[in-house]
This record gives sequence, structure tokens and C-alpha cells, in this order.
Amino acid sequence: MTAFTVALVLVVAAAGLLRWRRPAWYWLTFGVTLAALRVLIRYASVMDACGLTVPPSRWRLALARIADRPAPDSRVPRILRLRPTRTGLVLRLKLRPGQDAFDVAAASDRLRHSFSMYGVTSREVRSGVVELRMTGYDVLKRVQMPAKTDPRPMRVPVALREDGSVHYRDYRAVPHALTLGATESGKSVYQRNLVAGLAPLDVALIGIDCKQGVELFPLARRFSALADNPDTAAELLDALVDHMQGVYQLIRAEQRISVAVPDADIAADIWDLPEELRPVPVVVLVDEVAELALFANKEEEKRRDRIITALVRLAQLGRAAGIYLEICGQRFGSELGKGITMLRAQLTGRTAHRVNDETSANMALGDISPDAVLAAIQIPAELRGVAIAGDSTGGWHRIRAPHTSLRQAVNVCNKHADRTPALPVLEPFRPAVAAPSAPRVPLSKAAPVTA
Repeated sequence: MTAFTVALVLVVAAAGLLRWRRPAWYWLTFGVTLAALRVLIRYASVMDACGLTVPPSRWRLALARIADRPAPDSRVPRILRLRPTRTGLVLRLKLRPGQDAFDVAAASDRLRHSFSMYGVTSREVRSGVVELRMTGYDVLKRVQMPAKTDPRPMRVPVALREDGSVHYRDYRAVPHALTLGATESGKSVYQRNLVAGLAPLDVALIGIDCKQGVELFPLARRFSALADNPDTAAELLDALVDHMQGVYQLIRAEQRISVAVPDADIAADIWDLPEELRPVPVVVLVDEVAELALFANKEEEKRRDRIITALVRLAQLGRAAGIYLEICGQRFGSELGKGITMLRAQLTGRTAHRVNDETSANMALGDISPDAVLAAIQIPAELRGVAIAGDSTGGWHRIRAPHTSLRQAVNVCNKHADRTPALPVLEPFRPAVAAPSAPRVPLSKAAPVTA
């Protein structure tokens, strides 16, 4: 056996081992080159087989007849750019006259098989230009967030999409969101990623965790206010509504609308105010909304109506005051009482983890897309953290948050505890955090057993 044969066998064995154990490394070393060659070589025949060609124009046919030449072949979309990424390929196409972006989207599954890729998704960049994002392996099986992301003010990366791109939670674009999922579906991990992403930002975190605080109270050093029971939550939400009214008074005082004031300087929300006057934005995290809506007697019903009314007011009016809602739960239907559907209608962002029934998926995604509902009920139980994320535009993505342990989230919150703002109106609800305890030292040491 020659040295070349031995080297070839070692390379093939290494490639097979990487593809099995480390698909991301395999893709970056071998897969991206092989996939790019496969796409370029098969491109014309695949487009023709998938029905993504157009017949030659009349003037080309006329020229062929005049020159006594064979009729020209059908034309395929023109490749504008082929760009490799850490998870796949990005192919940008210029459509021919008569083609539509919907035709390419409808052929995505056929393109996936023809190009031997793991997944293919398409989106229209602009009129006549379509971008195909092809993934070379299952990026959601073992989530690895890229080292470099694009965070912006009130915009944090929380998960990875199935096309390999980063899924961001942008509060400026989508102020309020709803997260649903059954027990052990990955809601807590998603929430920890959210808190860990918000911790380094100049933002006040408000938590309502009626499970006696077991989810949010370990992160208390980064929270400006916390409530662990419905009674405290009702008082906290009322105080937050008062804070919202104070912010609106500040915005009104700074508007100074007159003919001499340029349009760009007229303040309508906190982001239009000068930086030195801008109140700190507030993110309210509700861990289990059903615990706030359930009641067993008349007194609890009054408290429940008070809580839901406050949440609806914050959802309707809080955006301009810099107050954003993150509401989590296992179900969010009309059986929770009056006002619930009104509150749900204000929650633009929707994230559905694995659910136990189709009705729960409809609560989150039914008014977005029937396909999103079908995708949500097909999430297997063994893939914790996989979710369907959508918004009111009708678009949706399959995402998965990287696994973040409670210890990792606590460490991030402790590291950025100095960024926790003190809001005077919420000072009574600020968690009392004890100083870190010293390591436990045994009072006595057992002597070794001697014969």
C-alpha cells in the first residue's frame, strides 16, 4: 500500500469520524467545499427538474430560426452570489421574467433532496431576488451560538434558527411576547437565555414567579423587583402602572411642541428623549401566567381581575414608556377568564415549545399560520428547547436555545449585578439579597482508622 493510499484512507476515516461526532467541524473542513461543488455542477439540471426554468424569449427563438440553429434551452435563475457560512451555504438568485418567489419557496423541499442538503429555506430579498439558505447538517441537534452576534439596544440573541441564523429578541420591534410550552419542554432554559442576554444591558428586570420564586429568585441580584405570590404581584403591577404614568408625564413635559421644534425632536416615547433624561427601560417577566389568573373564592377573583387589568394596561400602553412584557405559561386560553384574550391579542411575539395538545398550539400560533401550529405539535419530547417562533406578520421559524444551566445564569446575573437600577416606586419590591456565604468548613476532622 502506497503512502498516498494510506493518507487517503486516513483522510476519509477522519472525515467520517468528524461527520458522526462533530458535524460542525466536518462541515467547515470538508462539507462546505463538497456542497459548493455539488450545487454548482448540478444547478442547471436541478432547476430544470424542479420546474424553475422559463422558456426562451421570442426574439431568441427568432434569431435561432434566422441563423438556422437549434432552439435555445430554457433559462434558469441567474446565480448572483454563493456564500459559505459556518452552517451551510447562502445562494442568492435573480429570477427570470415570469417567475415568482413563491415558486422557489414551494420547491424548497425538492431542492433539499436534489442538492443533498439537510435543509433549504427561501426568502425574497427584493423584487426579483430570492435568497436560499441551505444548511449542511442539523444545527438544532447540538446548538452552538456563533462567537460574533449583532446585539443592539434592547435586542439580544436567544436561540439558533434551523437555517443557521441567530434568533434575536428585539424589544424595540416586538415589545411584548408570549412563550408557551408543556412541562419539561424548555421554557425555563429559554427564559434563562433571555435573562442572561438582558443582564449586561442598561435595563430594569422585573420578575413575577408564583412558584415561590424557584425559577427567578436565584437570579435576584440582577432584578430590580420580584414577586413570588399573587398578592405581591398585584401590588407590584399596580406600582408599575404608576411608574408608567410618571414616565408619560416626563415625556409630555419634554415635548415642547411648537412651530420652531423640528419634527425629529418631538418626543413620543422614551427613545425620543435626550439620553440624560431617558428613563431606564423595564422588562417584566411572568413565569407562569395561569397562577395569576386562577381563583378559588370571591377575594381571589377580585385580585385576579386587578392583576389582569394591570397587565392589559401595561400591554396596551407600556411600549412608549419603555415597559416590555415577557409572559410564559403552559396554556393561555379563554378558560383563564375575562381579559385573557384581550391580553393575548397585545402580545405580538409568539414562541411555542412542545405542547400537549393542538389547542395549546392554536392559542399561540393559530392567528399566525396553520403551518406553524402543525410544526409546534410535531416537536418530539426528546428535543427539549426546540420551539416555533412567530409574529403577527405570519412568518415563523423553528428555533432552539442553547442549554444554559441555572448556575450559568446565576453567574451572569451576579457578574452584572452593579447594573441593577433602583426604581423608587418599585423599591418596596426589591429582593433582599444576602452577601455570598463563605465556604462551609467542617468543625471537626475525622481521624484515620488505625489498626
